[in-house]
Amino acid sequence: MTGRIRRDPRAERSRCLVPGGERPRLARDGNVAGMVVSRRPREATVRRIETPAFWVAAVVEAVDGGLDRWGRQLVGAARMLAGTDGGVVLIGLGDVAGNAAGEAGADRVLTVGGTDDPEAVPGVLMDLLGPFAPRHVLFAESRVGGDFARRVAARSGWPIQPGVEALNVRQGIRPCRGGRYERVAAVARVVTLPCDRVAPYAGEAREGRMLEAGPPPASPSARPVGGVVLGPVARAPAGAVPLSEAPFVVSAGQGVTDFETFHALARALGATEGASRVVCDAGLMPRAAQVGASGTVLDARCYLAFGIAGAPQHLQGLGKVEHVVAVNTDLHAAIIARAGLSIVADAQAVMPALLALLREEGA
Repeated sequence: MTGRIRRDPRAERSRCLVPGGERPRLARDGNVAGMVVSRRPREATVRRIETPAFWVAAVVEAVDGGLDRWGRQLVGAARMLAGTDGGVVLIGLGDVAGNAAGEAGADRVLTVGGTDDPEAVPGVLMDLLGPFAPRHVLFAESRVGGDFARRVAARSGWPIQPGVEALNVRQGIRPCRGGRYERVAAVARVVTLPCDRVAPYAGEAREGRMLEAGPPPASPSARPVGGVVLGPVARAPAGAVPLSEAPFVVSAGQGVTDFETFHALARALGATEGASRVVCDAGLMPRAAQVGASGTVLDARCYLAFGIAGAPQHLQGLGKVEHVVAVNTDLHAAIIARAGLSIVADAQAVMPALLALLREEGA
């Protein structure tokens, strides 16, 4: 024993902490009497542009009123091509909120409703693009976006670069000859981009000004006799979407014992059910529900994991998932490190609590 008084660092910090302020401020002498740091709310700055030198358009498939990872990448690519002098107009195939579009980098926003008629939408897109005379028009190289891009290019006569793998203001690079070669050329008027080829916009928020929506596509009854008539588009029932295509997956791991509540929660959330390999091996969930390298690799927007530790092969199945929410009692579990939001608690306590909240909201 030295007789030296031991000091508690936590208590010392609390004694020296100045009240208020956005960041911790310490008075080392401990004299904080009368010292208060005022909290000044930060004003969000928004970049506005009225008359850009030119326009670049991004045609985005909206998902539940928002932009998914692919959509934000398209707008980010348009923002890169527009530079400081150009403007970006986002044309949403579905409803898109102006603030979400502005954060993604769009200066103007137009929406097109009723995109279930592929014959009518390209004409509406041409009408919307006309006043802007865009230097470039970007589409996703998806089943819907790729089809519309080729229809617009064929109708307008604009040159098209499909499936561009690398893009900058000077050139676009895309594979050719079965992927054995690359073709480098100046950026065409119409460009389609696969997912994860361009980073989303991360700069100052843009205005995202909502403009008057375009007219809806012509109804199938107005099409000539002998044409293909499409029926109404119906949403798949909750949980009926295949695991590999589901936008929202709720998954159970070894930490889940109350599967009745788990199934009820998945139905209430409208999510597709998944599971870890341990759960499927035990016969508690069907093998088709297994998530991971030896099961299904997901392409979901959100993955909610209950009681899953996060084995390497399981995490390999989450490579394309945009948002991961983990519920686990182990703070140091691998799934916690992968998650964007974590709840360190028992799944058996969290599941009924979420279910009760959903029932209160009438879900």
